[in-house]
Amino acid sequence: MPLGADVNGVGGDAREAMLKSYERPMNMRLTGRLMNRIPARVPPASIGNPNDAFRHRRRRSAWPWVFLFLLGWCRLAVAEEILVAAAADLNFVLPKIAERFEQETGHRVKLSFGSSGNFYAQIENGAPFDVFFSADMDFPRKLEAAGLVQSGTFYEYATGKIVLWVPNQSKLDLTRGLSVLTDPAVRKIAIANPQHAPYGRAAVAALENNHLYDAVKHKLVFGENISQAFQLVNTGNADAGIVALSLVGAPGIEKTGRYYEIASASYPPIRQAVVVLKTGAKKPAARAFVEFLKRPEIAALMREYGFQAGGH
Repeated sequence: MPLGADVNGVGGDAREAMLKSYERPMNMRLTGRLMNRIPARVPPASIGNPNDAFRHRRRRSAWPWVFLFLLGWCRLAVAEEILVAAAADLNFVLPKIAERFEQETGHRVKLSFGSSGNFYAQIENGAPFDVFFSADMDFPRKLEAAGLVQSGTFYEYATGKIVLWVPNQSKLDLTRGLSVLTDPAVRKIAIANPQHAPYGRAAVAALENNHLYDAVKHKLVFGENISQAFQLVNTGNADAGIVALSLVGAPGIEKTGRYYEIASASYPPIRQAVVVLKTGAKKPAARAFVEFLKRPEIAALMREYGFQAGGH
């Protein structure tokens, strides 16, 4: 009914119906005006929409996950890769140490194994290693004197040991010690090349001190490093070998052969050291890796693999 209509002449029920039809549009207009006056800053949840309230809570609960994501991204952003030259006697234990370091710090460690003497020559000629683990600490000392080492990073981490090792199928009686190498059944004896491998020099010294070198020197075959000497025996290309205890005592390897531990008094101590090289001086991860070695749990792991822990 139009707003200006006259209802006085209408009687009874018809008049009441006309008044109600007039009131409904007025109520609707009033409600609309009131709704338009609700302040814009009132959160959606305050006007009773449960879906909006859920979305509001979900936005707030997402912030911790965003923070963790950004934290992880920042960690990756500062992660570094370091190149490590390592003596071959660390072939089994150092990957485990590097793995622990990587998991804790996010840095990456790339390992290369070989003879300490060869690495020394390569570093002198500009090889871009960041860290050098040497089975002969004289090599890091020489590099330090030549100005190729970051000051204050020299660390004597361990002393190595040598053993006489034979495969399980060998019939040699190891209770005879090194003298068993004079047995006619022994045709080839593997050692590391003494010209550049500390373990090779230790093997020669042990044979000389036991007055056996002249008797067996024609049987000697050389590996480029101590790991290769070990492989000569492991693959059947040598009947016995004088190798690093750290290699034959590794998990899984100890079941493939038998060994006799050579008295440490019969050869010079195989004192080993690590340094951060000048090429790694600008990588905080390089120094952090060396510091990581000084932890008690790492020293315990080194002992498990046959090393006498250093710490100097």
